[in-house]
Amino acid sequence: MKRSRRNFIKGSALASTSVMLPNFLKAFSTPLMSSRSGKILVVVQFSGGNDGLNTIVPFNNDIYYQLRPTVAIPKKEVIQLDNGLGFNPAMQALKSLYDNGEMSIINNVGYPNPDRSHFRSMDIWQTGSNSDEYLSSGWLGRYLDQNCLGCDIAHHALEVDDDLSMALKGTKRSGFAVADPNLLKRTASNEFLKTIAHHHDHEHEENVAYLYKTLTDTQSSADYLAEKYKTHRSTVNYPSSQISNKLRRVAKLITADADTKIYYVNHGGFDTHVGQKKRQAKLLKQYAEAMAAFTKDLKQNNLFEDTLVMTFSEFGRRVKQNGNHGTDHGAANNVHLIGGKLKKAGFYNEGPNLSNLENGDLIYDIDFRKIYANILEDWLGANSNAILGKGFRNLGII
Repeated sequence: MKRSRRNFIKGSALASTSVMLPNFLKAFSTPLMSSRSGKILVVVQFSGGNDGLNTIVPFNNDIYYQLRPTVAIPKKEVIQLDNGLGFNPAMQALKSLYDNGEMSIINNVGYPNPDRSHFRSMDIWQTGSNSDEYLSSGWLGRYLDQNCLGCDIAHHALEVDDDLSMALKGTKRSGFAVADPNLLKRTASNEFLKTIAHHHDHEHEENVAYLYKTLTDTQSSADYLAEKYKTHRSTVNYPSSQISNKLRRVAKLITADADTKIYYVNHGGFDTHVGQKKRQAKLLKQYAEAMAAFTKDLKQNNLFEDTLVMTFSEFGRRVKQNGNHGTDHGAANNVHLIGGKLKKAGFYNEGPNLSNLENGDLIYDIDFRKIYANILEDWLGANSNAILGKGFRNLGII
């Protein structure tokens, strides 16, 4: 009796060979857009809950220093900007972007009834949901669903990692995750997988057909990204850090004119319950220096004005420091936008009101989905109401 292809897969080497495949193989199904239309979005996620008060420092506020006797950044060390606010000294590399009107800082960003759980709050930010609402798709994934008709590639939205974040998962289409294009190509070029992927008599078995199509799409994207990745040779000296390596890879693909419009990058380690100052300073310095190199690279290739960077974290920290020279999970935070075509640079709004707290937390003033609406409408050219589920006032920054 002829064995079915399903039984063949179960009983063959695919069961062991498949462990070689990156986790993202399970994350996407439908091929995506074949070309980008000029504008590029780069999202940088500060995972762990970055302390916004020690990132954008209210150096003239006595309450800040009273509630943070050992964690606060001394006034003399703050890179003073405007309106009594300034950068953490570790962010010196971003000063020129701010001075050139290429950075916008939105304070007091959050959502109603904030959740202090890392996983739940990140889920809220990535899906664009209410705090009491659970969605199975991300805000950028729904953008792909709404605005990606007749697509034929799988890497229109790319996460520089081995796992795909919820933000890039849609109902019909999802992004593509890969940490290293060259490693992906070597994995996808496995001869057994190539042989399996090129069989065409499996349409009658839905699950098997899905697997074959996934393998075929992966191999196609692997070849394409690896080829594009080696095209660009940057003259910019990127510092040595994980976030720098990720942004360097993004720059290589952007400058090689890859068919990718959205890039997603994670920078983790911000859960600073203990010994915050030194740890956060290291992470912020890595980010600032990497971003300075990244934007310089884009400028040298006349691509900076076509690129928008949004940096966010799932929540801020509590205003009062804890007993371990750190801070605990809080609520509202600041969001940073970097780009060459900002309509409103510098500080979009006033800093946090430290004399009016809610259970020791900063009170949000701007719903994060207003920033999403601005990006979706004025950068990606999409209908934000359809993607976010209701209308949010466009902030007009972009």
